Amino acid sequence: MANDGTHSAGERIHRAIMSLTAAGGLTERAVNHTAHVVDRLGLAIVAGEYPERTMIPLDPDLEEMFGVSRTVIREAKKTLIAKGLLVSKAKVGTRVCPASDWNMFDPDVLRWHTMQRRPDQFLAELFEIRMIVEPAAAACVAIRATAEDHATLDAACTALAQATTRHDFALADLEFHKLVLHLSGNRFLQSLGDLVQAALYSLLVSETGGPNPLREAPEMVQVVERHRAIVAAIKAGTPEPARLAMVHVIAGAQSELVRSREGQSR
Repeated sequence: MANDGTHSAGERIHRAIMSLTAAGGLTERAVNHTAHVVDRLGLAIVAGEYPERTMIPLDPDLEEMFGVSRTVIREAKKTLIAKGLLVSKAKVGTRVCPASDWNMFDPDVLRWHTMQRRPDQFLAELFEIRMIVEPAAAACVAIRATAEDHATLDAACTALAQATTRHDFALADLEFHKLVLHLSGNRFLQSLGDLVQAALYSLLVSETGGPNPLREAPEMVQVVERHRAIVAAIKAGTPEPARLAMVHVIAGAQSELVRSREGQSR
């Protein structure tokens, strides 16, 4: 899971569908077409173009819409059903599931949410789960980290301090938080955190639009120092200060992202 965030969305979809359909003997061309249909339909469902509990177009209409075969449509629907977005009933058709049924820990479902123009609810839920998971991970690391781990965390903070663009900072920030999650030694925290961080990275990249300049230097120094406070508490072996320092970092990141979005909407 941890490495999925470093691959393109298209590669992830391709691998997932190859795994799902290997026994069916689909051709490479069919798999690529299936990936395209999965991506476009999934994005449309998350965007609300096909509202919850409504029927999606019939297979012949989807075939015409995407210019693909019935086999491709059926495989794409199977994939979206597995992700919790669709449910199919014989002689009734295929209906969009309630959002509460969607697999929010599926990398593609997360990515489709980050691509929305106003993902406000998603953003709030994303930071809510970060507040539950990451402070607990920081507290675990304070108990379990070795001297070698301390050095690795210091290096991660240095990478943050040396970032020259928003994109570079987002990547360095992702790596820092993934490192804390992995050093926790808890596999549930690791897997859950990796997916959340990957979604956050996708969202930050879409917000910054690429290699834009960083914020003012004093503000960036403050952000880096907040991360260093986490490391200092971990080095001291104090779980509660480590937990609180992580809470402070996440709250600051959420406030900054909200301000950035508000500024763009004006």
